[in-house]
Amino acid sequence: MQHSDKTTWDIDFLQDQRQTGSDNKYALIILNQDLSGGLLFKLWNATDWHCCADGGANRMHDALTKAGARLESFVPDLIKGDLDSIRPDVKAFYESLSVPVVQDPSQYATDLMKCIEAVEELEQAQGTKYKIILLGGLSGRLDQTIHTMSYLHKLRQSRKWIFAVTEDNVGWVLDSGEHEIKIDHNLLGQTCGLLPVGIESTLLSTSGLRWNLSEHESSFDGLVSTSNHLVPGHDVWIKTTKPIWWTVELR
Repeated sequence: MQHSDKTTWDIDFLQDQRQTGSDNKYALIILNQDLSGGLLFKLWNATDWHCCADGGANRMHDALTKAGARLESFVPDLIKGDLDSIRPDVKAFYESLSVPVVQDPSQYATDLMKCIEAVEELEQAQGTKYKIILLGGLSGRLDQTIHTMSYLHKLRQSRKWIFAVTEDNVGWVLDSGEHEIKIDHNLLGQTCGLLPVGIESTLLSTSGLRWNLSEHESSFDGLVSTSNHLVPGHDVWIKTTKPIWWTVELR
């Protein structure tokens, strides 16, 4: 099936080796949630700039220690937040490596928002644009998950290239319109979802899924396409009249 005027999505940052010749620049924001060394290694090597959101520094430090990695090989470019979560020993360790540890006491912005603000300052200084990967944000406390989903929903037009990655899945916002999602079936599991979060309803059409939709209304009061399946060997096409969240499980 051919479609035009669509946004094409490629999650090449999940590949074991970074693609050569890519013009994409990625920023990694490590949130204060459980993480494994394996996923951290993969995303760290796929990204160009690294930031810990307050207690995310604890999570990175502890995951690297548990994995037996050399901590000095994973030095973030910045640690930022209100600093109510970072442990004193972790703060002192990274300060000894000359990592800027910036306290922003504002109670009107979360640590995630403060770190994205830091990315925007970096972009202004360098004159370039980064795609952002959040390590965490869709697991742990429900209120934090809802904040991630809400904030990325709000940012969808000013900076749509933000992905949230956990041990189990990757997700991001698809704004209204047509989307083609490149599927690497070696990286992704079969289960996916199209979630009408933050909207009254949307009309969905799809191809490349086991249970495709054709101008089907989706809402929290009606149908929500959860536990749908990717079709082996196929990419996914989605048309939506309102912004939705797309999630797919990782292998």
